[in-house]
Amino acid sequence: MVSGNSEPAKMQKAGFHTSKASTVDAPLIDELPVALECRLLKVNEDGNIIGQILNVSVDDTILNGEGQIDPELFHPISFDPANNIYRALGEKTGNAFWDGGRLK
Repeated sequence: MVSGNSEPAKMQKAGFHTSKASTVDAPLIDELPVALECRLLKVNEDGNIIGQILNVSVDDTILNGEGQIDPELFHPISFDPANNIYRALGEKTGNAFWDGGRLK
C-alpha cells in the first residue's frame, strides 16, 4: 500500500489528475465519473464517518436518455470492509416496491 503522506506523486503515478471541488476544499479525481462533495459532521466512536453531501457531479457519459445514471455505463465498485476487498456492482436482481408486492 502506498500512502500519499510518503509518496507525494501517488495520484500522478496512478494516472489520475485532479481539479478543485466547487463546494469543499478538496480535490476531485477528473477520471472518475461521479463525485460527492461532503462536509464532515462527525466520526463516531466506532470509526463510522458521518457527512453531509453538499454537491454531486456526474459525467454525461454515464447518463441514460432520461438523465439518470446507467449502471451499465457507470460500472460502479464498492469497498467491502468485512472482506477487505472491492466488489463490482451493477447486475439487476429485482424491481423495488414491485417484486415484494407479488408475494402477498
